[in-house]
Amino acid sequence: MLRLCSSSKTRSMLLRNAGISFIQESVHFDEEAIVASSPKNFVYQATLGKYNANLAAFGYADMPLLVADTVVTSQGHILRKANSIDDARNILLTQSGNMTTIITCMIYESKEKKIIDISQTNYIFADFNLTELDAYLESGEWEGKAGACMVEGFCKPYIKEVHGYESTAMGLSIEVLKKFIRGS
Repeated sequence: MLRLCSSSKTRSMLLRNAGISFIQESVHFDEEAIVASSPKNFVYQATLGKYNANLAAFGYADMPLLVADTVVTSQGHILRKANSIDDARNILLTQSGNMTTIITCMIYESKEKKIIDISQTNYIFADFNLTELDAYLESGEWEGKAGACMVEGFCKPYIKEVHGYESTAMGLSIEVLKKFIRGS
């Protein structure tokens, strides 16, 4: 059993599907003030901030702590969570027909071990159909998603190439996590 310090429904689904027992609770960390020179630096700073906030609130003595954050980058831009439907459209159009990299950082700590992992998955997307893009935007499914990107949803039919794990792109590198928590 571990404590997932994230409100993400997708992260909880990934843990459930992997057969990992968890409770889901977290304290808020405001990542808007982070200034970073690179996507990996940004995602590390955001994850570390969330980790420190949740460590102070819960510790890891009673159960392991798991914190994660994800960032999307395309064409040299860090694509954060969209603030509006117009922002989401612009973020997605940046990815349309281009290579997009999704980077997830996670920190797991138990009494026995601590891991910090930064993994990335690269996608090459075909051009998005604008009618389908508008329908996706109207659905609101993009809300709360790094880069407004859903590789398991809207973006899936546009994937021309993928290098890396889909779980990393969905917000939690489950394949990496499972290797480390065996025996914990």
